[in-house]
Amino acid sequence: MRRAPIVLVATIVGTTGVLMFKPEEPAISLSTSTSTSASGGSSSSSGSSSDGASVTTSGTTTTATGAGVTSQFGTTQVSVTIKAGKITDVKVLQENSNEPQSQQISESAFPTLRQSALDKQSAAIDSVSGATYTSQQYAASLQSALDKAGFKAADGSTAPTTAPTESVDGGRGGHGGGPFGF
Repeated sequence: MRRAPIVLVATIVGTTGVLMFKPEEPAISLSTSTSTSASGGSSSSSGSSSDGASVTTSGTTTTATGAGVTSQFGTTQVSVTIKAGKITDVKVLQENSNEPQSQQISESAFPTLRQSALDKQSAAIDSVSGATYTSQQYAASLQSALDKAGFKAADGSTAPTTAPTESVDGGRGGHGGGPFGF
């Protein structure tokens, strides 16, 4: 009987501590650059910056490297090739690699994201289920590359060029009503 008050107080203190806990916000950044150069005609030109972004034009073909987009899972960076006003290729230059699972998810999502960009001729692509952060990072880097190349989607669609952010519930699917999503 003497243990009941001690257990009750310990339970209240422990529960209060858990309810008061605020996880640290992840560091999320978007590398950007405005330093590019291009020349007309069939000559080749390029510009680059510290984030590796560049634009190269040769005849009717333009290749542009997008900004590296970073989240808690790593950095994704793509380059796009535009020929005669159409997106003809998207290549991944850097992929999420902060942990093996992130890398595996990204590698499995990239072919679907590439095909979506080619089909839609835009960076406003559909997210791959289970690879939301990778999808958002891919689209943001692709939009950055398209902007640098001066490419506008026929339907005027664009993708956000900001990095994805983690939700308040830390991605645990909370539905309100309490700190544990109950």
